[in-house]
Amino acid sequence: MLIQEIIKIKRDGGELSAKQVQEFVKGVTEDTTSEGQIAAMCMAIFFNKMKIAERTHLTTAMRDSGRVLQWADANLDGPIVDKHSTGGVGDVVSLMLAPMVAACGAYVPMISGRGLGHTGGTLDKLSAIPGFDTFPDPDKLKRIVKSAGGVIIGQTPDLAPADKRIYATRDITATVESIDLITASILSKKLAEGLDSLVMDVKVGNGAFMPTYEDSVALAKSIVEVANHAGCQTTALLTDMNQVLASSAGNAIEVREAVQYLRGENINPRLHAVNMALCEQLLINGKLAKDKADANAQLQSALDSGKAAEYFAKMVTEQGGPADFVDNYDNYLVKANVIKPVFSSNVGTLRAMDTRSVGVAVIGLGGGRRVATDEIDLSVGYDEILPLGTKVEKDTPLAVIHAKDEQSWQAAADALLNAVTIDEGTYEPTPEIYEVVE
Repeated sequence: MLIQEIIKIKRDGGELSAKQVQEFVKGVTEDTTSEGQIAAMCMAIFFNKMKIAERTHLTTAMRDSGRVLQWADANLDGPIVDKHSTGGVGDVVSLMLAPMVAACGAYVPMISGRGLGHTGGTLDKLSAIPGFDTFPDPDKLKRIVKSAGGVIIGQTPDLAPADKRIYATRDITATVESIDLITASILSKKLAEGLDSLVMDVKVGNGAFMPTYEDSVALAKSIVEVANHAGCQTTALLTDMNQVLASSAGNAIEVREAVQYLRGENINPRLHAVNMALCEQLLINGKLAKDKADANAQLQSALDSGKAAEYFAKMVTEQGGPADFVDNYDNYLVKANVIKPVFSSNVGTLRAMDTRSVGVAVIGLGGGRRVATDEIDLSVGYDEILPLGTKVEKDTPLAVIHAKDEQSWQAAADALLNAVTIDEGTYEPTPEIYEVVE
């Protein structure tokens, strides 16, 4: 069937069959479908939407456009699981979640990305660890997963290659915001990992990717329905992004906080609540825990005993990082030239934070990319960020800024002061977890 005829069906509001979707994706992968045709299909989907069956067809066709990881020959004795976040500021969960669930008997072949827009990227954070290899060959990847319980890597060209081409076209045709296309893009890469179970962290709030709560719920439900239809048991949590999740925002700074968390030295309550909730779902879905209480007990034991930190250390070592990184992380993580606090200019309660602006300020410091070719300054960002609800005076430090020079520090200080609301009003807290979509 001609590609233009397939596009015509969706343009006119029709429902595409599995065969028609597969034919379209095959053309994308083999480069016989033009960029104009991809753009036309994306726009048709954007306006006419897809039914769940169509979304599943698109997701699985994109998944199958490249290599799908197979684990039968690895003889793993536990479930293969992963987590994906829609992105946030100070969202360093992946670095703790992978070793924690691995310490409880799961295997985590996590494919992550670089920073996107105002949100930080897990691969950028891991690049702060000297020698860390995010692109091991397939055989090495399997060996690391089996021996270390988990691996965190980047998307290779042979994993869901159709997604890369479709996304590039969406990016220049104003069709990024389609829930149908977002669902297929996220899940095609995740399902290519050969997972038994997945947990989605869908952010809500002013620092979230989705603009409204309703959009976040719709995306969570779409991902859960499509992933389960595709054979991967999936749950989604809607979590708060109305303030920075961790106490820090910035690549090396967040890695430091993640290691301190695993070592029991610095546990931010909000970060801990979100991380534990995601981990609990994976253990329950992976049949490693009978209920939330059982999962929580196992995870807390993995933290308290140091077992989770040991798993992280092994993953770092096997992916090329220093063998003593967890014990001596401060010897390896780069530090900025200027490190000093920014103080509150008001007296009152820290009532609100424009989280997106904080993420943009990290980019302004050099900790993210304005264009794809930008080199990232791994040392810069914010640390010791005060949580909302804190009572402050004019001499209370709101955060510690890590910058390359005084001019950059001042710009970051101004950005943070403009991003927060401090007055005598009442603080209305928001929950860490809004709801669970099963």
